Amino acid sequence: MQQALLHEYTRLGDQPGRSLAYDRLRRAVRNVVEAGGVHAGTALPSERDLAGLLSLSRVTVRKAIAGLIDEGLLTQRHGAGTFVAARIVKSVSRMTSFTDDLRSRGLDPRSVFLERSISEATPEEAMALDLSPGSPVIRLYRIRYGGDEPLAIERTTVPQALLADPHEVVDSLYEALDAHDRRPKRALQRLRAVAFDAKQAAMLDLAPGSPGLLIERRAFLDDGRVVEFTRSYYRGDAYDFVAELHSD
Repeated sequence: MQQALLHEYTRLGDQPGRSLAYDRLRRAVRNVVEAGGVHAGTALPSERDLAGLLSLSRVTVRKAIAGLIDEGLLTQRHGAGTFVAARIVKSVSRMTSFTDDLRSRGLDPRSVFLERSISEATPEEAMALDLSPGSPVIRLYRIRYGGDEPLAIERTTVPQALLADPHEVVDSLYEALDAHDRRPKRALQRLRAVAFDAKQAAMLDLAPGSPGLLIERRAFLDDGRVVEFTRSYYRGDAYDFVAELHSD
């Protein structure tokens, strides 16, 4: 990556017109990433290495990197360094799973489970799933990853009548439901901007207060039964949400 950045930084310097060094470095990094020269999760050279490679001050390098982090092109992991962000374009008009979204981008989806259990539905869960109070449900609480990058925190509740064993879910809930011919056919979603608290931020390798998006989903079978109630907290620096709109 160092040689690609050096080449692009030099090329931009040979173009007509003058630009500030930090802006030139920012454009060089952006061009290399967008050209496919590096992949999501690739570590950026350290500030010291970049400064030495390009004959810049570390203050200039730091300013350029900070701008790219604000844009969402790069992400910082505390104590580990700066990396190319794994940005996912997710449609809010089509019903896809986390696994579907990542595989479509060539990323490797995986989950770290914090809870896989069977218990009684809370009043809120019973209302969301159209169940009687105290009905048995399975609960899934996990951190969703794209490769080594934590991208989302997810809490899911499913009626046990529709999926008996929570350990059937390895990575994709929808694949587990599909095995029983119970993959949802439609869903209602609500989106809300959030700021991650200290616990959530630690799970996602972010600073407390970092922006995110909460998506609450209720998914339905063809016969109208609710099969899923999920709250997903997505990293704001890793996702672009798009919707296709039509006029009447």
